[in-house]
Amino acid sequence: MKAKVLLSLILLCGSLAAPVARAGDAAAPAVPAACELPSYLLTSESQLPKVADAIKAGKPLEILVIGSRSTTIPSSEGSSYPARMEAILKEKLPASEVVHVSVEIQSKKTAEETASIFVKLMEAKTPTLVIWQTGTVDAIRSIDPDEFRSAVTDGVVALQKAGADVVLMNLQYSPRTETMISAPPYLDNMRVVAQEHDIPLFDRFAIMRQWNEQGQFDLFSPSRGPELAKQVHDCLGRALAQFVIDAAHLEPAQQQN
Repeated sequence: MKAKVLLSLILLCGSLAAPVARAGDAAAPAVPAACELPSYLLTSESQLPKVADAIKAGKPLEILVIGSRSTTIPSSEGSSYPARMEAILKEKLPASEVVHVSVEIQSKKTAEETASIFVKLMEAKTPTLVIWQTGTVDAIRSIDPDEFRSAVTDGVVALQKAGADVVLMNLQYSPRTETMISAPPYLDNMRVVAQEHDIPLFDRFAIMRQWNEQGQFDLFSPSRGPELAKQVHDCLGRALAQFVIDAAHLEPAQQQN
């Protein structure tokens, strides 16, 4: 069963990370209809004070995304959600603000395995903000939910001790694998860790499920074209950029629009 689940998720990641080579690709519209979300999915009571301080002081905003294969689009990195988030932040923040987003891929690693590198990684990168995408591999491997929560807690503590703001990002939603893995224990434990440490949780699972159920994207069909990858990543990048801006509680003067 786990092998079938892993294959299904690999196929999902592949279809949402498939390369698209098309001459003259233009930037997506400012507010694509497919990207629309209810406001509650883009708000958090927790804040990002270090992000706010960096922008207020005119310092570079260094963002590190720690994730898996679903973080990227091979051969089309400019269309991946980290790249799209960077582009949207540059549009929305003052022109003088330097924004740089880097990606650290920890493919097929559990939260515990990924968190074990955080001390060295933070020494090398020194980001203002870390967005940690995790949970899928733990769910596939049926890692004990309590052990998962402990690993996420340790990782968050390590990132905070290194001086970064932290955003947790949960699992990717897939209707094709929803009955094969038990996502709720991992979703719930990430929510608990976020609440305990007063950090924002970007609910990717609920966001993608919303798009699928409302018909913006068909995430079930096995014949999805590669263009879907770019559309979903674009929407995720836009949502994440707005999420960061809102959690930083930026004043209107600190935004372009």
